[in-house]
Amino acid sequence: MKKLISTMIMFCAFSCLVVQADAAPPLPLHNVEGFGGVAITGTAYLVNPPEDDRPIGMPAVGGGFVYTPKGRTFGFSTFTVNLFNRLELGYAFNVLNLHDLPLDVAEATGIEIANDRVFLHNLNARFNLIPENGFNLSWMPALTAGIHYKKVEKLSDIDETLGGALTDAGIEDTDGIDFTLYASKMLTFLPRPVLLNLGLRNSEAAHIGLLGFTGDREFLLEGSVIVFVTDRFLVGAEYRQKPNNYRPIPGLVEPEDDWWSVVAAFIVNDRLTISGGIFNFGEVLNHYDNGAVGLKLKFEF
Repeated sequence: MKKLISTMIMFCAFSCLVVQADAAPPLPLHNVEGFGGVAITGTAYLVNPPEDDRPIGMPAVGGGFVYTPKGRTFGFSTFTVNLFNRLELGYAFNVLNLHDLPLDVAEATGIEIANDRVFLHNLNARFNLIPENGFNLSWMPALTAGIHYKKVEKLSDIDETLGGALTDAGIEDTDGIDFTLYASKMLTFLPRPVLLNLGLRNSEAAHIGLLGFTGDREFLLEGSVIVFVTDRFLVGAEYRQKPNNYRPIPGLVEPEDDWWSVVAAFIVNDRLTISGGIFNFGEVLNHYDNGAVGLKLKFEF
C-alpha cells in the first residue's frame, strides 16, 4: 500500500513539472468501472474528446484503490478513448481482496478457499445521444446511453469449492451486461458552477459483478452533485442504488446495500486529476464496510 501511494505521489509531481495548465480541464473523471463519471457513479459527459477535428481522441488512463476499515482492499485500473466526441470506449480491471472471508468460511464450514481475491473485467461502450444545450436549448442536459459487459474471474472456483453454495444463493452467472442512461447538466447561474448527474441503470450484477450475476434484472437509480469550489477544486456527493437479488448466507454473504460517498477532486493541470473520498458500502460479503477511504489518479494523454 505504501509503495502504491508513493508511486502516485511521484507520478503527480512529475506531471506537474512537464505539463502546462492552459487547456480545458481533464474532466470528467473515470469511475471504478472504467467510463466517464465520478467514483461509483457515471456522467453523460465523455472523457477526453478529440482535438482539432480529429476523429479519435487521445487515450485516458487511471487507477486507484479503496481501503475499508475492516482491512479489505479494492483496486482498479481504467482506460478510455473517445471517437468523434460521440462514442466512448472504456475498460476497467477490478480486484477485490476477500481479506478474512476465507477464514470465516473455514470456521463456519470446515472448507478452505484457495482464492483470496476475485477479478472483474469491465468493457464499456457509451454513445452521446444529445450534447449539452443541444437543439439550441440552454436547459437541455447532455444525454448518454451505455452498454457495459462484465466478467468475473475466480468466483466459479470458489463456488465449486463450496459445493455450489453461491449458485444455490442465486448467483447464476460469471458474466452479464449492464445498460445505462445518464443525463448531466452544469448549472452556471449559481455563485459557483454545480454539476448534476442522474443515471438509470438496468443490471443483474451482484456487488457490481464482483459476486457474479443473478439473472434477475432491475432498474436502479444513481446520481451525483458536484460543486466547483474553485476552478481546480471540486467537492460532491454520490448515491447508487443497488439490487438485492441473491439469498444471503448469514455471516458470510450478507444482503447488498445501496452505496453513497462524499468525494473531492483536484485538477493538477490540463491532463492530471487526483480524487478521493469517503465511501459507504454497507454490507459487503462478511463485513459492514462503511467509512472506506479511496484515492485515484486519472491522466489524459
